[in-house]
Amino acid sequence: MGACCSKDKKNTGFTDEGDEDYEEQDICAGDWGARVRLKGCCDMVSMCTQQGRKGINQDAMTIWEEFIGEPNKIFCGVFDGHGPSGHIVATHIRDVLPSKLSLVMKSSEHHIGDRNNEGDIHNDDKGCSNHSDKDETYHPQISSWTKSFIKAFEDLDNELSLDPTIDSYCSGSTAVTIFRQEEHLLVANLGDSRAILCTRNKKKRLVPVQLTVDLKPNLPNEAERIKSCNGRVFAMPEEPNMCRLWLPDENSPGLAMSRAFGDFCLKDFGLISTPKVYYTKLSSRDEFVVLATDGVWDVLSNNEVVKIVASARKRSMAARLLVRHAVQAWKTKYPNSKIDDCAAICLFLKFPSSIAKATSGLTEKSVNQRTGSDKLATIRNNESHEAQETTTANDSKEEWSALEGVTRVNTVLQVPRFSTDNSRKRSDNQMMNVGE
Repeated sequence: MGACCSKDKKNTGFTDEGDEDYEEQDICAGDWGARVRLKGCCDMVSMCTQQGRKGINQDAMTIWEEFIGEPNKIFCGVFDGHGPSGHIVATHIRDVLPSKLSLVMKSSEHHIGDRNNEGDIHNDDKGCSNHSDKDETYHPQISSWTKSFIKAFEDLDNELSLDPTIDSYCSGSTAVTIFRQEEHLLVANLGDSRAILCTRNKKKRLVPVQLTVDLKPNLPNEAERIKSCNGRVFAMPEEPNMCRLWLPDENSPGLAMSRAFGDFCLKDFGLISTPKVYYTKLSSRDEFVVLATDGVWDVLSNNEVVKIVASARKRSMAARLLVRHAVQAWKTKYPNSKIDDCAAICLFLKFPSSIAKATSGLTEKSVNQRTGSDKLATIRNNESHEAQETTTANDSKEEWSALEGVTRVNTVLQVPRFSTDNSRKRSDNQMMNVGE
């Protein structure tokens, strides 16, 4: 407990002199000897969060190095709370989810050799991304990892519903998490936080690949599930571009996402805690992954985020620089809106030459001059990653949830009139019908 990252630094291409105070943050031990960080940075990861102007910071984040006790595995997660107790829910998920996931993964390891691969990845009803059996990137453990993510998320949400110490009836949290083992990358997403991958196209230029879909209530598959459970999806006249999830008979709570931990007032009406899980096989072209809450994505495009992170003089400063740009973008683009909480994790994928030097003069100053002209959403194309090499959010038939109107609040909360205790007792039949 309280140990610091003291291993010898490898050449990352980023200079770290003069940044010791920021790097030497306390870490603690997780399950199976994992190194747990809630702030700071190390050789491969930078993380930062900043409170907005809406009250207490409801964003949370964590990094588990040597996940499950193995040096080649890492887990990262960013969580965005909402509602009166959103900060408590987000912190709880941050602290418990990695432990639960590591336990589920450990318990499933000895079964992998006996498992039949057929059908393991294709079950869209359980939140998995589609995956071709002919895909040479298929790995025997991918199916096991995917099921472990889904089980950990759902089990944790069930336990949260029974926890009397946390008021999660009208409060909840998103989660965007990644698990990396060497070239294998799994992303599990719940809600409207987002993950992107920075890679190089055939012209060696840095381009973003969006790894997740922003799970909003108006996405066709999400809306269909919600309506089948008698939930309602519509936008209020005062924010016509923001569809929200509402109770059947009341204009409450107006949740801006279709999947989340907590928010048990909506769990019988289409809101689920099953994550969408995506698999990507990393290549030598890939540089870094960025996880961030919607406080970042509401004001910065995928292209802008890639340019900002790549322009950081030091890796340790990348997340802090990104959050700083997001806060400034809020002030510039939406001067009459309250700045949202912002949290970001930048996971660098390799040690070789400086990304900053390879961007042909891309600096923080040039980023300031150029990012304002970028479009708000960037999706992958064939030049960034061959279709057969990855299974990412683009393979979904659902459209991107590009920013049509800024999300200023995640829930328009009016506490429903019916009893909390009665509504938190979910019917088994209803739960069986919302697996997608």
